[in-house]
Amino acid sequence: GSSLFVALVINPVFIASFMRVDGTRVIDNKKVIIRSTIAIVVGAVFALGLELIMFGNLLMLIGVITLLNVYVLGPLSRKFQATVLPALENRYEKILKSAVRHPFLYLGGAFGLLFLSLGIFATNTPNVIFFPENEPRYVNVFVEFPVGTDIEKTNTFAQNIEEQVLEIIKPYESIVESVTTNVSQGAADPNDPTAVGQSEEPHKARITVNFIESKLRGDLNTKDVMEVIREQVKLEPGVTLTVDKDAAGPPTGKPINLEIIGEDLETLISLGERVKQRIDESGIEGIEQLKSSLELGKPELVIEIDRDNARRFGLSTYSVANEIRTALFGKEVSKYKEGEDSYEINVRLNQDYRYDIDALLNKNITFRDQSSGRLVQVPISAVADVRYSSTYGSIKRKDLDRVVTLSSNVLGGYNPTEINNQLKELMADFPMPNGYSYAFTGEQEEQAENMAFLSKALLIAVFMIFLIIVSQFNKITAPFIIMISVLLSTVGVFLGLVAFNMDFVVIMTMVGIIALAGVVVNNAIVLIDFIELTRKRKRRELGLDEEDGRLPMEEVVDSIIIAGKTRLRPVLLTAITTILGLVPLAIGLNIDFIGAFANYNADFYIGGDNVVFWGPMSWTIIFGLTFATFFTLIIVPTAYLIADKVMYRIAKWRGDVSVLDMSDHSGDKKEVLA
Repeated sequence: GSSLFVALVINPVFIASFMRVDGTRVIDNKKVIIRSTIAIVVGAVFALGLELIMFGNLLMLIGVITLLNVYVLGPLSRKFQATVLPALENRYEKILKSAVRHPFLYLGGAFGLLFLSLGIFATNTPNVIFFPENEPRYVNVFVEFPVGTDIEKTNTFAQNIEEQVLEIIKPYESIVESVTTNVSQGAADPNDPTAVGQSEEPHKARITVNFIESKLRGDLNTKDVMEVIREQVKLEPGVTLTVDKDAAGPPTGKPINLEIIGEDLETLISLGERVKQRIDESGIEGIEQLKSSLELGKPELVIEIDRDNARRFGLSTYSVANEIRTALFGKEVSKYKEGEDSYEINVRLNQDYRYDIDALLNKNITFRDQSSGRLVQVPISAVADVRYSSTYGSIKRKDLDRVVTLSSNVLGGYNPTEINNQLKELMADFPMPNGYSYAFTGEQEEQAENMAFLSKALLIAVFMIFLIIVSQFNKITAPFIIMISVLLSTVGVFLGLVAFNMDFVVIMTMVGIIALAGVVVNNAIVLIDFIELTRKRKRRELGLDEEDGRLPMEEVVDSIIIAGKTRLRPVLLTAITTILGLVPLAIGLNIDFIGAFANYNADFYIGGDNVVFWGPMSWTIIFGLTFATFFTLIIVPTAYLIADKVMYRIAKWRGDVSVLDMSDHSGDKKEVLA
């Protein structure tokens, strides 16, 4: 919106105030050299003498750029405009003349190229990923024992794994910032939405390898470090060990996430085991380790209260349960204040007795007898007994149905979408009992939803553009011609992704295609609008008004060629400036301009974490716009001519058109009614 205001209001003021016709300005070399020298000298004094480094450097830069502009860039640009651009325009004119002579050949060739690009894209389909694959900023090694494992055992094993990791990463020490280990507290997987809130889990540990900034890593890739850790860490029976990196996007769950949905828990457990066994036996490569969300075998101590005995002693089940809870977890009895800080005082059994079943059962329940008013003590063992059992870690529900989830990471070098497609084929004929179903969720579900949303957004955008063009040109053919250029621009996207072996990133590539449609439409509108304007000028030259009939085909073709040649520069400039403007974003060109002026440290480097995110979108626009520029300059005029002929034939068939015939050799104009 701001750009539109500047173009319509501010730019005309600047043009009227500052723009001169080429050749009318005489350069005073003496003034230019003196002023530039003064700027450079004063800037050097500020930078070196007064220590106003940034201001001084700016003055010196202005002086140098002024000299470059007057004596180097100016002459080069004038030479370019005088030689290269006219030659380019003449070459383009010849191609355009050939295109309007054989319009169907050129248009058919363009659509043939579109189908060819689709065929190449289909036979060499790039990896489809939901979010850009970032180079890990840190790598997590997750250790998980069976539920109920003592924290000391988990800690001892975590120390062993930490020593292994430290040994493995020795060749990469130059890019490792730190290695940290968490046991129980903070050991859950941050990339797993189902693990959120599980703050203390004594059977889990996490070893995290943190790396330095990507610009300081040189040629070393942290993905390689992750794969080496994954391959070389030694496992133990009964211990689950997974290696994962930080996620560069929203939490979507694991790349492989298969939910089995039903009501009966025993049936779900059986189905989960059968599905897991089937996947393991299928030999599908790339699956790190399938893990079930249902934790079985969690140790449980069941305290069975003899209600008759409890009633006889005047005890309730609540008083028994509360006594056991206080013994194990403690109870706040007071607060200790020190200044503005207050601390809770909790009372519970000493650790030596807390995990001693006999001591726990022999603990007295103290209460006041309601009938006699005396304090009475009854041991827990008098009213309760214990037995050992096992239970589930947790039971998860989704839409009121119980759910068991099988999830896994994907090994490096494998594509999650391809693996999930293989799993879908594997599960297609899996027998499911009535009332039970399965669904691929997690990252794949998010990917499908976002792909559908972005596709709808693209269709809505194209439809809105269509309506605007119809209202602007007041004719139905112009929008279709412009939409053809948008459609053909995808040729560059398909061929570019295949040629450079790039991934199809659902989020960023689709956003790039939507943005590409907007840029391509602008160029096509500029060209068609000028063709219409040229035709009106032709009509005025021939003394025709709107009701005098249609221009002869020779004049229509001439209008198309003149308009194309005239609009060549703005169309090329729009495309070239957009492409060059996106190159730094595409390759990750990083320059600290403030640092360069302030302390002569530009911190220049190419790449970085951001290029992983923005690169797919930038390359999509660059590839598409490169091809779209050619199609706009050649195919849009060709399609315009074909549409004009078709509309003329329709009007001629209806008998409501008159034509100015200029084909006679005498040169006289005569009107022929058709």
